[in-house]
Amino acid sequence: MTRTVQQLFNLKGKTALITGGSRGLGLQIAHALGEAGARLMISSRKADDLEQATAELQAAGVDTRWIAADAAQEADIHRLVDQTLERMGHVDILVNNAGATWGAPAEDHPLEAWDKVMNLNVRGYFLLSQRIAKKSMIERKRGRIINIASVAGLSGGANTIAYNTSKAAVINFTRSLACEWGKYGINVNAICPGFFLSKMTRGTLDKMGLDKVAARAPLRRIGDEEDLKGIALLYASDAGKHITGQWLAVDGGTSARAGG
Repeated sequence: MTRTVQQLFNLKGKTALITGGSRGLGLQIAHALGEAGARLMISSRKADDLEQATAELQAAGVDTRWIAADAAQEADIHRLVDQTLERMGHVDILVNNAGATWGAPAEDHPLEAWDKVMNLNVRGYFLLSQRIAKKSMIERKRGRIINIASVAGLSGGANTIAYNTSKAAVINFTRSLACEWGKYGINVNAICPGFFLSKMTRGTLDKMGLDKVAARAPLRRIGDEEDLKGIALLYASDAGKHITGQWLAVDGGTSARAGG
């Protein structure tokens, strides 16, 4: 019997692991998946941030736990996966969200900064996806992987060469992984956010001029605390079971305009 829309979007009985889940876009996605019924394991480097985010999610009725880990470090990734599976049993949904950026002209960009961005934004996504798939998804023949890329991966940009390059890599990583792991029932998709207003981005956006940034978008607005919820839930749920290897820009239409 064909399921209803409410049934297709229901995540009750599912478990999600979200990196960078203690604030910003990761916390927004955590709310979306938790509100749809998923149990959550959130992770980031700072225990204090995780405790605060967990309290917020639990106050909203979301079953949430946390593990502090650095998603750029292979040993931490292994520990994160092993402890998550020990405590939660399995992972149905992996959200690769932890990320880093660095601003510098290409000719003066420090190599250590390039390596830092690439290690977290690309290598970390690969290592965590690989370990979760081998430990929880491949044998069970199902899973969802959601990679957070960026509209910065769709075009060039001044003084952010490492970040732009890493996010372009995430998009093709998503396509390639989807092609390889479709036979295991694993869907892999990416989200490309534009500018979102948060505690993390407020200072940067204020310097750029909030009104000027918003004016670049056809919708004349900046992303808010709700704007990633819908696409995250679509990718994570059975409503998106026939979608894989895709990316979607959530940027108010900025990327649809020639030249951004």
